[in-house]
Amino acid sequence: MTETMLAKLHAIQRRFEEVNNLLQDPSAPSDPARWRELMKEYNRLSPIDEAVKEYERAEENRAEAAALLEEGGLDAELRQMAQQQLSEEKQRLEELAGQLKLLLLPRDENDDKNVILEIRGGAGGEEAALFAHSLLRMYSMYADSRGWKTELLSINSTELGGVKEASLAVEGAGAYSRLKYESGVHRVQRVPETETQGRVHTSTVTVAVMAEAQEVDFQLNPADLKIDTFRSSGAGGQHINKTSSAIRVTHLPTGMVVECQDERSQYKNKDKALKVLRSRLLAQEQAKQKNEQDAARRSQVGTGDRSERIRTYNFPQSRLTDHRVGLTLYKLPGILDGDLDEVIDALATADQAEKLKASEE
Repeated sequence: MTETMLAKLHAIQRRFEEVNNLLQDPSAPSDPARWRELMKEYNRLSPIDEAVKEYERAEENRAEAAALLEEGGLDAELRQMAQQQLSEEKQRLEELAGQLKLLLLPRDENDDKNVILEIRGGAGGEEAALFAHSLLRMYSMYADSRGWKTELLSINSTELGGVKEASLAVEGAGAYSRLKYESGVHRVQRVPETETQGRVHTSTVTVAVMAEAQEVDFQLNPADLKIDTFRSSGAGGQHINKTSSAIRVTHLPTGMVVECQDERSQYKNKDKALKVLRSRLLAQEQAKQKNEQDAARRSQVGTGDRSERIRTYNFPQSRLTDHRVGLTLYKLPGILDGDLDEVIDALATADQAEKLKASEE
């Protein structure tokens, strides 16, 4: 490990100790916003501090073993033990150096945020809508497996139980850092129930993953908003068509429109619609900044273009293929039941490898 990298790591350790001391101050919890920021920084720096300490312990053990071998006078058994320890500690130092390089990579500023996940049926009509419902279920079950909280913000269902479009809020530690790789076009190949000749049809569903924007991240100007109320429509509950509780929010500068009609309360529907709108606008602004900077790499594996086909779900062969990393798994039922970790781990690993390569160039 270079002296420059060690100096950087020691500076991080000093900051970690400073943050820890600030958190120990009895008056710290009196400022909730400041407390949350300090806790985020503590949780971010803690793994680095521990890895540096472990690296230093391994270096001490390596130095002790090397010193014993240099002194000589050891019997055969002790010499063999010292050589083995030296070899093990060298290997451990290499592993820890690699781990620390990953920990020092620039972090996605959105990784700690909650998620607004939007799913829309694409090509394929009702079959696409039915698969959109399957993906909504898959992400809900994956969130449950991670201990995350989900809230359905809006859904536009079809008469056959499909989903034309839906918005799902996902709240929990690391939600965006895991789900951000899901943005793009998901392709499904299967025989629809309505197909009498057993032919495989191909349909698509678009998934958009956005970091949930808080008011401090993106403030909406009330003058830029046109808010309309209307009666809810479609399957869903006894209140449908009886009250004008549905909300349509139009962002005048961009023409962006968000509708929400799933709550009985006009206020709750408005709150959900504004949450989605704020997150969309933040995502749009961040994408614009990245384009202007002409960044050499993307925040997601592949181009990150939501029009890009990222994955194929082949039902006849029970096969999932992620085209960005060439991953193929033959356990489609389990994946659709929320067992997504193996897929996301492969994407995260590839993302880290690209970042490491870029940092070394």
